[in-house]
Amino acid sequence: MASVDVVIPCYQYGRFLPEAVISVLSQGVPDLRILIIDNASTDGSADVARKLAELQPEIHVSLHTVNQGSTASYNEGIDWARADYFLLLDADDMLAPGALRRALRIMEQNRKVAFTHGIEAHAVDGVVTPPPTADDDDTGDGWQVTDGWKFIEQLCRTPVNIVGANTVIRRTSVQKAAGHYRETLPYTDDLEMWLRLATFGDVAVTPHVQAIRRIHAQQRSERYRNAQLLDFRERERAFFSFFEHEGGVHPGRRALEQQVRRELGKHAYWSALSHYFRGKKQVAAELMAFSRERRGRAGLLPPLDWLFRMNNPIGRVREVLQEAMLQRQRP
Repeated sequence: MASVDVVIPCYQYGRFLPEAVISVLSQGVPDLRILIIDNASTDGSADVARKLAELQPEIHVSLHTVNQGSTASYNEGIDWARADYFLLLDADDMLAPGALRRALRIMEQNRKVAFTHGIEAHAVDGVVTPPPTADDDDTGDGWQVTDGWKFIEQLCRTPVNIVGANTVIRRTSVQKAAGHYRETLPYTDDLEMWLRLATFGDVAVTPHVQAIRRIHAQQRSERYRNAQLLDFRERERAFFSFFEHEGGVHPGRRALEQQVRRELGKHAYWSALSHYFRGKKQVAAELMAFSRERRGRAGLLPPLDWLFRMNNPIGRVREVLQEAMLQRQRP
C-alpha cells in the first residue's frame, strides 16, 4: 500500500490530541507517519505530544517556543512530508473510519487525481452528524471525478468553500509543486489552496464521511464564521489571489474574476435579508452594500438563481421568517 504522511497542527488542543492521533493510527495503513506540530501551547499539549511519540515510533513531534501561527505550521508540514500522500488534520478533529483507504484506492487507480475530499461531519456535544459509515465500507464506490479546471470554474460559479479541509488527501508531489499556503490569506488560505491544487489534475469527491470536525466555542474558525462581511471579503481575496498567481494562465481569467464578484454579491444579498429579518440591521446594511458594489445595476433586484442553489432553500426561508416573527414578539 502507498505511504501517507499526516501532519497535526496543535494549539491549546491537548485534550483533543489523543483522539485525533488514534483516528489516524486506526486507519489500517501500514506505511504511515504522523508529525504533531505544537505552536507554543500553554495547556500541556507539548507533554501530550511527547507521551504519544514515546508510545508510537511513527509519531514525530515539532515543538515551537513561539506561536508562529497556523499557516506556518501547515507549511512546515509540507516541507517535512515525503510520503506518496499527504494530509493536514486539525488537532481538535478526527479522521472517519476508512477515510485513508478510500482515498488511496481511488488515487492509486486514477493517477490523474491530484486530491480527494469528502463529507466533513460535525460533532456537537459528542453527537456526530451525519454519522460516518462502517469501518469496512472502503470499496471506493460513489466517487465522482472532475477535471481540475472544471472544478475551478464550478467554484467560481458558486464561490463557497465546499471542501472540508480535514478531508483533503493530496498527492505529496502535487502539494510540493503547488507550494506553501500563503500568509497573506489568514482566513481563506485553504480555499485558495484547493484552487491551486486543482491546476495539477483531477479532483475526486466521495459521498462518504471522511473527517469529523468538532464544533466548539474555542475554535478560531468559529469567530471568523460570525464575522459575516469579513467572510465575503476574504473569499473574494482568495479567488483574486489565485488568479493573480497560478490561475493567471486560464484564458477566461477576467471573466471568471467578474463572475466571482457577481456571485458573491448574489450570496451577500440573501445573507443581508436573512440578517435583517433576524434584527441584525447593521450587519444587513453592510452586506447589502457589498452586494450592490459587486452586482452593479442589478443590485436592487433579488438574485433568484442563487436562492435555488442553497441547501434546502424553502426550509431556510422558513427559518428566517420564524426568527423574524420571534424578533417582533420580543418586548
